[in-house]
Amino acid sequence: MMMYLADAVKLKSILRKQLDQLIEEMERVAFIDLEKGEALPAQQGRTLTDVEAAMDIVRHDMRVLDRLVYAANLNTVIVTDEGEMPLVEAIEWATQLRAKSQNYQMLASRPKREFQYGFEGTTIIRHALFDPDAYRLKAEEVERQAHKVSNAINAANYQTTVDFDGGRYM
Repeated sequence: MMMYLADAVKLKSILRKQLDQLIEEMERVAFIDLEKGEALPAQQGRTLTDVEAAMDIVRHDMRVLDRLVYAANLNTVIVTDEGEMPLVEAIEWATQLRAKSQNYQMLASRPKREFQYGFEGTTIIRHALFDPDAYRLKAEEVERQAHKVSNAINAANYQTTVDFDGGRYM
């Protein structure tokens, strides 16, 4: 059964959460507290073996889904201002653009001149060797680039399919 890459990425998160819940369940079913002399109950519901089997299925599905998502991220190509690039590279580029924009925003928030106080009552003036307003504009432009790349990634995520049946989980 086919599913969109976007849904496969969401399913990876669902599987991680389900595995965490199974680990918690394993702890609950692995032990029982009884008073001294009290007999073990005959029926315990799900056994440790049942939970281990469920965990094995989820882990297997996680591995398969990871492989399919990685392959799709490598084989799906989008067009950007920098040319064509696979999704995996575009995802990294969008991350880098956002970091670059944050750096520019930090510089844009600084004053052109800032009074500081030195030792023994001296006055020091810190001068920016750049134009903060120019960096504000650069930050906006880089953020726009990041949005364009992210939009192209999102569009590709809903056009690309992977062959995985997530019906057991979704």
